[in-house]
Amino acid sequence: MNIPLWILAGLLAALFLATGGAKLAQPKDKLVTSPNMTWAQDFSPGTIKLIGALEVLAAVGLILPAALDIIPVLVPLAAVGLVLLMVGAAITHARRKEPSAIVTNLVLALLAGAVAWGRFGPYPFA
Repeated sequence: MNIPLWILAGLLAALFLATGGAKLAQPKDKLVTSPNMTWAQDFSPGTIKLIGALEVLAAVGLILPAALDIIPVLVPLAAVGLVLLMVGAAITHARRKEPSAIVTNLVLALLAGAVAWGRFGPYPFA
């Protein structure tokens, strides 16, 4: 089960590194015109950058602490952070009546939750 958890963490890290990086690199005006980021019009540029920074930090936290064997407990904590981010995203999309985005957010929350469960529970980094 260790290898599937690594693969899942790697996939989540790649996804959130890309999406968080886009939020950090692009101005709000450009993000709002993207079909999957229309929610950004409801937030200030600073808040969007904060969300992007949290996603990038979580992506790094899913991989580096375990790979470098430096405070590996940060891996499940990063996964819990992603669960919280995705719950917040699902709430935002629910308010905007965007059901397909809600499903995506909940699936990502469940996948991050699986990493958190696995690394806090039966398959920790010892």
